[in-house]
Amino acid sequence: MSTDLGVKVRGKLFEKNMTQIQLAKLVGISDVYLSDILHGRKTGPKPQEHIKKIKKILGI
Repeated sequence: MSTDLGVKVRGKLFEKNMTQIQLAKLVGISDVYLSDILHGRKTGPKPQEHIKKIKKILGI
């Protein structure tokens, strides 16, 4: 799932002319942590909350 999420997020970032750093700031996390979430290296309840925010911000 995380790989699919990463692809969708990167596509939306490209559409919106936005960087992962900008997205991370909007979510309130570091860009490294965002990358870990998108690559599936971070799982659990807290990353799931961040994923909900990411989806809402990008309209996924």
